[in-house]
Amino acid sequence: MSNERNVLGEPLEECGTDPLTGFHRDGCCASGPEDTGNHSVCAVVTNEFLEQQRESGNDLTAALPQFGFPGLQAGDRWCVCASRWLEAHQAGVAPPVVLAATHERALEVVSLDVLREHGVDVPADPSALS
Repeated sequence: MSNERNVLGEPLEECGTDPLTGFHRDGCCASGPEDTGNHSVCAVVTNEFLEQQRESGNDLTAALPQFGFPGLQAGDRWCVCASRWLEAHQAGVAPPVVLAATHERALEVVSLDVLREHGVDVPADPSALS
């Protein structure tokens, strides 16, 4: 992960390895210019999110082995496109976000305040996030 940063300005943490996530399938939501989809938000997917994505033409439950994609189920941690996550937020079904594993590039699409509303790794003293 070298010098990749998360939305909190800290070193980017791993999002998930079972299933193996990330644009580069390395477990991290690192996102650079080659990732035109901006797969930077580390989400804990929910049934509501998966259904909303399926209805919008992005079926994340269907396996695509040729792309190393196993298909997702509720509870999986997955690097989702920032724009898709924002669509889900606007539809009222945004899945929880692991802020420490969400790449700073997500901030190009979603504000930190909105991501924090859905953060699942918020410390006991949230003032530490300021």
